[in-house]
Amino acid sequence: MKFVVLAAALLLPAVASAQTATSAPVAPPAAPAPAASTAKFTLDTPLATIVADPAAKAVLDQDMPGTTTHPMFEQFKGMSLNQVAPMAGGAITPEMLAKTSADLAAIK
Repeated sequence: MKFVVLAAALLLPAVASAQTATSAPVAPPAAPAPAASTAKFTLDTPLATIVADPAAKAVLDQDMPGTTTHPMFEQFKGMSLNQVAPMAGGAITPEMLAKTSADLAAIK
């Protein structure tokens, strides 16, 4: 009887550790990193980020005059041009977006 109790006491930690070792969740394989964009600024870049760069701000001021001086700029500066355009009531045209996109992409 003493042997059974001693054997059980010795085996319980091994059984418990074997169960916890196999029950630990296995991390899924990491997703591949998205391809890095070659453009420094895009139409999806927040306006605050664009304005922080002098060359990008110059493009914005040239291609979309009045954007950075708009009275509500502080409220929408965290948004991108793609997000702001639908709310601009037609003031930002697809042609303006295309030109701005090309000019922003040219900044290195």
